[in-house]
Amino acid sequence: MVTEERTIAFVDLAGFTALTEAHGDTTAVQLIDTFTDMAHQAVDGTDAALVKAIGDAVMLVAPDPAAALDAVRVLFEACYDTDLFLELRAGLHHGTVIARDGDFFGATVNLAARVAGRAASGQALGTATVAAAAQSLGLDAVPHGTHRLRNVLDAVELWAIELCPTQVELTTDPVCHMRVRCNAAVGRIRHAGVEHWFCSLACVQQFTADPDRHLAETGDRGRPGPLHDP
Repeated sequence: MVTEERTIAFVDLAGFTALTEAHGDTTAVQLIDTFTDMAHQAVDGTDAALVKAIGDAVMLVAPDPAAALDAVRVLFEACYDTDLFLELRAGLHHGTVIARDGDFFGATVNLAARVAGRAASGQALGTATVAAAAQSLGLDAVPHGTHRLRNVLDAVELWAIELCPTQVELTTDPVCHMRVRCNAAVGRIRHAGVEHWFCSLACVQQFTADPDRHLAETGDRGRPGPLHDP
């Protein structure tokens, strides 16, 4: 075993359970395979490495926060460039790890995983050292408050790091959580004054049957719509 200083990043697919329920196991597994391939490509040419895939998440390691942020940014951008894909969420932390047989262990790894679990869809959260590195790279790092994380003794200050420009033409299907380009959506429904776009007719039908249930589970991800279509 070797003790090293490393930055650990966990990136996972937000809304994966909802997608599996809406589109089935085969689609879900195919999405994981695509995501893992994207992660391999994201670290290629950077100082980061893909450690492993864990369910619908990947674990990345880098020698410093800047290299980790670079790899995570590339992975986020690749997913935004892929039609009908889930939003990502990420957590990053830098500290001491134990390296063994190509894997990494210790409190730093555990904390990075907990930070990722606190991130919202489309969000990357980092601890203080990661936020400082992000700011030095010209990325926005906005204070996200002090958080109590499960099985972590002390409260942890987190920052939300803006890795990609806002994707104004994108929205999220409230049924399966697929990210949808508004101009390519299969369906659109206005509910309670808010417009929602859908990746498939199956999701339109599920939403129509019980819109309030889906909105309660996911939050209102639509956009305020005009009173009348143009």
